[in-house]
Amino acid sequence: MLRKIYVKEMKDSFRDKRTLLLTVLLPIVMMTGLVLFYERMLSDGEEGEVFTLAVNESFGVQEEALFAGVDNIEFVKAADPEAVVGDGDAQAALIMESGFMEKVENAESAGVTLIGNSFSQNSSILMGQVTAVLGNYEKVVIADRLEAQGTPQELVQPFTIEQKELTEETAGINMIAMLVPMILALAIGIGASPSSSDLFAGEKEKKTMEALLMTPVNRLTLLFAKWLTISTIGALTGMITLIVVALEINFLTENMKNAIAFGENVYLVVGYALLVSIVYAMFIATLLMITSIMAKTVKESQSYGTPILMVAVFPIMIISGIGINELTVQHFAIPIMNIFTILKELSFGIINYQHLAIMIGSNLLCIIVAFVIARIMFLKDKWVMN
Repeated sequence: MLRKIYVKEMKDSFRDKRTLLLTVLLPIVMMTGLVLFYERMLSDGEEGEVFTLAVNESFGVQEEALFAGVDNIEFVKAADPEAVVGDGDAQAALIMESGFMEKVENAESAGVTLIGNSFSQNSSILMGQVTAVLGNYEKVVIADRLEAQGTPQELVQPFTIEQKELTEETAGINMIAMLVPMILALAIGIGASPSSSDLFAGEKEKKTMEALLMTPVNRLTLLFAKWLTISTIGALTGMITLIVVALEINFLTENMKNAIAFGENVYLVVGYALLVSIVYAMFIATLLMITSIMAKTVKESQSYGTPILMVAVFPIMIISGIGINELTVQHFAIPIMNIFTILKELSFGIINYQHLAIMIGSNLLCIIVAFVIARIMFLKDKWVMN
């Protein structure tokens, strides 16, 4: 009986075009857009891309010679370089005092003003290049002045600092560790939400719940079959999401693709990622099932379920600032948060069976508690009758 009800609910769900849209098409569109967006963030600008730098009219050949090693900067002279940037005709502006080079050579005070928008990627890249060029020139000037005075450079720079990373983390792998859990959590929630609303609140709204309860089917069996349907649809959404992101990273990106190095653990990492998505889908399905039982209409059910989907995004704000070696047991024990932490470990190719057990165990415990609450509610007519 359980199998028959489950198959029937699955068929009914996939006859709904909205379910197909949210389960298949929406994750693909979301993943494509976000993968390309984050790939763009990781790049230092497209190959061959030229940036426009507005300069004041006193900017001469000597000043331009400082940028001889930079091929992707185009200079535009203007009486008001800042206005040029404000109009969008340049990504940044460089204003040098009149006679800048002469003042530097005569050891006089000389000022430089760099204007840009650090929240703009192109402007930020250009300002970084200009800052690097001027920084190198400053070091050359200091070295020449010390040499002219017979002062060894080591007297001013008594020691050097060598910065060494504890791990081989790159911006690409950190971006993947943030991107995949966030989209997976959203995709599973969005995919499971329509089914959860239709299978309980929808039945009450259409006045079919009474007829369904009159059938010689145990309410627990009915409840379990509906929960299994919601979990399956959520898990399918998660699997599609993981497959889509894997294909898009492999074929549409360069920085992200180069950042991934699972080695021999690639199949284990993918397998455990699928397992995590299934467990999380079961957890979200249980919560959405409770909200749907509480609601009298589909719209009301969606209103109750929206906060659950929103909460799923908050852990990324906490986890993104924590190093992979700083994660503790509590990060793997707290539901919703633990999907981000465990997928972050898997993104780095780390398979920690203790952490996996804690994550799965804590979610299963919450699923059991929530399912018991749902069963108690489903046994009472005031929750299942409209």
